[in-house]
Amino acid sequence: MTHRIGIIGLGTVGARFVEQFNHHADFELVAAWDPDPVACAAHRADVDISDDAAGVIAAADAVYIAVPPLFHAGYVEQCVRAGVAIFCEKPLGINVDESRRLVALVESSGLPAGVNFVFSSAPAAVDLQRRVGDGEIGQIVRGDLRLHFAEWPRAWHAKAQWLRLRDQGGWIREVASHFLFLATRVLGPLAIDSSAVTYPDGADAELCEVDVQARLSSATAPLVLAGTSEGVGPDINDLTIRGTTGSLRVWDWYRLQHSDGGEWTDKIGTDRAEQAAAAYGGQLDELAHLLAGEPSTIASFAEALAVQELVEQLLGNVST
Repeated sequence: MTHRIGIIGLGTVGARFVEQFNHHADFELVAAWDPDPVACAAHRADVDISDDAAGVIAAADAVYIAVPPLFHAGYVEQCVRAGVAIFCEKPLGINVDESRRLVALVESSGLPAGVNFVFSSAPAAVDLQRRVGDGEIGQIVRGDLRLHFAEWPRAWHAKAQWLRLRDQGGWIREVASHFLFLATRVLGPLAIDSSAVTYPDGADAELCEVDVQARLSSATAPLVLAGTSEGVGPDINDLTIRGTTGSLRVWDWYRLQHSDGGEWTDKIGTDRAEQAAAAYGGQLDELAHLLAGEPSTIASFAEALAVQELVEQLLGNVST
């Protein structure tokens, strides 16, 4: 079955999915649009460019919403009114109350709907869950999430400068959310025990966070988060699940590593480009299942809301 898909938003991530949809046998990319004419012009050879978002929704059976969070709600609502399935970037809405409303709207519509958390289907994340579930590292003792960004936004996000601002952006919303989603799937629902976030002040007071320290609990084990930005050094993203007989970690987004007390060893390969391609391919495989009404690992709107609630609690926007 081939799904007619459209894209609203041709920024960094939306542009990447133009190629992914065009090369996936289960999808026909039928339309795309971005409010920036330059972004539209850059993709005229790859996809039919609509006059506006309404044109994309009218042409497609499912729409990938890849614009900044401030605009998600309006396009989700348009898709629901048109009876078009939804694949949305996270966070769902600009705040938790708006996202709760979107979850209720989408669930009542009965339309297929999912959110683009890469760890819903990336091989490293799927294999991590399987190995933990099989008892490969014994009883889970704790989770540790470490993040560092020498530059934020990163160079490949240069066109998305909203990511540097406190109202919509920040690396806790953009990156930590992915790992909190995965940690929730491994450990179960998380609750914040304690947290502290530091922001710039003075002339930079509108900018996003520069560090976070937090401890979260679940029915399985605690998760400790330590994240920082600024300062020279390689970027770090490392979610480690520690057990009584070994540890597993997702490192550098796509690599799965194991330790039984010695050095880390790779479990599913070391070629980052291959692992990234497998992650995107797996995401579209699972999206195709979702749109066909079949079991799928794609994150639901409800799962995305739970992650957003955690993130906004960390940022001090929602009481714990």
